[in-house]
Amino acid sequence: MKSHLENILHEFSNESIHIIDGETYKGNYAPLDLSKTNTALNDFDITDANAFEAYINGMLKQSNASIAYGGYNEIRDIYSRSSHFYTENKLDERNIHLGLDLWCDVNTPVLAALDGTVHSFKNNTNFGDYGPTIILEHQTKEVTFYALYGHLSLASLDGITVGDKLQKGDVVGYLGDASVNGDYAPHLHYQLINDMEGSFGDFRGVTSLNDREKDLKNCPDPNLLLKIY
Repeated sequence: MKSHLENILHEFSNESIHIIDGETYKGNYAPLDLSKTNTALNDFDITDANAFEAYINGMLKQSNASIAYGGYNEIRDIYSRSSHFYTENKLDERNIHLGLDLWCDVNTPVLAALDGTVHSFKNNTNFGDYGPTIILEHQTKEVTFYALYGHLSLASLDGITVGDKLQKGDVVGYLGDASVNGDYAPHLHYQLINDMEGSFGDFRGVTSLNDREKDLKNCPDPNLLLKIY
């Protein structure tokens, strides 16, 4: 059964909302499976950002697409390389992804999905973390919720202030490279959040088996809003 926020997101629009570089990428998406069950990931070192980027670019070329997407509620092995996520207790290990990843070129502009204001921003510098992050606050149909944009460039944080207003389609920031984005191939982590739980400029984007049900309820599938696939 959908929550109140999930119903609102689902009913908000019948059309796709594109948050990557406006018209350029419309309808030009290909799915990317980064789950621990995808044996194709065994053919290269997924922890090497350059090898990972080459894999994504090859997949996009084969699919004649410009953006790879996926990851919501996906169990991934890549986080085990970082003590920020890994623990020997498998029930507490954080390896379940809570957002939607959109993989494309570094410095690609990312856009506000809806009118909103800047709730907070921060450079989250743990290994494997978001790097530069901006969180927008949205209000629609008397419901307040939040959208996290992670793995941005450092320049994306220049000159912004809490409370800045953005309209739908305004540039939120630009995709960062592996040197600043937590050591990943360039991509946007887009996550919807119902309750920020007092967090500022950050919110967990990966959860554990123990917290999976609670965190998925608090962080609904972004595609309910975006409808890009």
